[in-house]
Amino acid sequence: MVETIQAFFQENFPPELAVFFISMVPLIECRGAIPFGMLVLNMPLWEVLPIAIAGNILPVPFILLLIRPVINWFKKTRIFRPLAHWIEAKADKNKDKVLKYSKWGLFVFVAIPVPGTGAWTGALVAALLDLRVKSAFFTILFGMICAALLMTVGSSLVTFIMSGEVPQDWQMLMDYLGSVNSAA
Repeated sequence: MVETIQAFFQENFPPELAVFFISMVPLIECRGAIPFGMLVLNMPLWEVLPIAIAGNILPVPFILLLIRPVINWFKKTRIFRPLAHWIEAKADKNKDKVLKYSKWGLFVFVAIPVPGTGAWTGALVAALLDLRVKSAFFTILFGMICAALLMTVGSSLVTFIMSGEVPQDWQMLMDYLGSVNSAA
């Protein structure tokens, strides 16, 4: 299955669009797009990171603004009613974590790069808890950036372990920081 998805994106999209689209997929988000871009597509981290963040944040305002009316409409239809109840149950499952710490709870929930957390679920929970859209959006954005940075470091670590060499992007960063320190 993974090979089929990988082949689909590699054959049909340029690497940048593949990372962008993968980061928009619920449950995969930037947590999957970053390792895919760095380890499979061999893209540099400075390119993968902003593309994955942009793709992952794009659906968030739509979720924050539209999920409540969509769920209410789903509840009125016999076909979609079970889906509406599933979505609400998913949000309710994570509600206590977010409510206990408010913005910090939402931030931590989105920032932890594990399955079931992330921008999509964070936006769903924020919308169903009636958190202010602007505040929720920026909290989710900063949490997602934190998760993306963690995934970038993790992907670089995997590259280092597999090859025994410091990834070129990190080497360039270390060289730059060394030149800045020696100039000071």
